[in-house]
Amino acid sequence: MAGGDTSPTRAFDRTRHDHASETAEDYVEAIAEIIGRDGVCRGAALAKLFGVSHVTVTKTVNRLKREGLAVAEPYGPIELTAQGKRLATASRRRHEIVFSFLKSLGISDAVALTDSEGIEHHVSAETLKAFRRFVEREDRGKND
Repeated sequence: MAGGDTSPTRAFDRTRHDHASETAEDYVEAIAEIIGRDGVCRGAALAKLFGVSHVTVTKTVNRLKREGLAVAEPYGPIELTAQGKRLATASRRRHEIVFSFLKSLGISDAVALTDSEGIEHHVSAETLKAFRRFVEREDRGKND
């Protein structure tokens, strides 16, 4: 942790915080993707995507609503607030950078997709910048 406390307690605190935000990030990213693809997002689409029950989706969407990330009426479509859209965009971008980094190391698409889904939630801003710089250098090298 650049310039900060590097104690094990601090590292575990960050990991716990990252875990707490994972579900929200996954859901807002999925909601944005479904809206982009289908024009509307409903709970059934999220349940199918995540392989969970409608009750689980309802509880999670209610949490997103409490956190100001989504709006939805009972039995209505789920929409993202401006804050939810920003989080979805940031999550998608982190995912793309991590995926590209793993691919640049020669990792297969399937494994890079799976691994990037987990790593994206725990990567620090410093590490993400380094991943992006590495990928950009690799891309420039391919074009030279």
